[in-house]
Amino acid sequence: MQTNPYATEIIYMDVEGQQIATDQEGYIQNMEDWSEAFVNTLAKKEELELTEDHWEVIHFIKKYYEEHQVQAQVRDMIKFFSKSWGKERGNNHYLHDLFPKGGPQKQGNRLAGIRRTKGEH
Repeated sequence: MQTNPYATEIIYMDVEGQQIATDQEGYIQNMEDWSEAFVNTLAKKEELELTEDHWEVIHFIKKYYEEHQVQAQVRDMIKFFSKSWGKERGNNHYLHDLFPKGGPQKQGNRLAGIRRTKGEH
């Protein structure tokens, strides 16, 4: 397993009988272990009830990472979702309301299976 070098502690989550390694904040350690079951398990742990909007953001984050090999900036998310959802929901405030524990760049990335990077705090 290739673990995140910024993890200070490894914690295992039971996801449908499989032990998935995360760091102390819940960021997945092996991105290949990501699944929708992982998302559901982590969301439950973080007391987040997932909606269709959550899933759209999660899939956007994963696709962005796969295409660019970097995390999506919030401004890129706002640009995309303001076109997709309109300005009423496609804005910074709404994205942070969806992901109240760190916004889309922290909680969204955790749920999307994107590992924590050096620049995050």
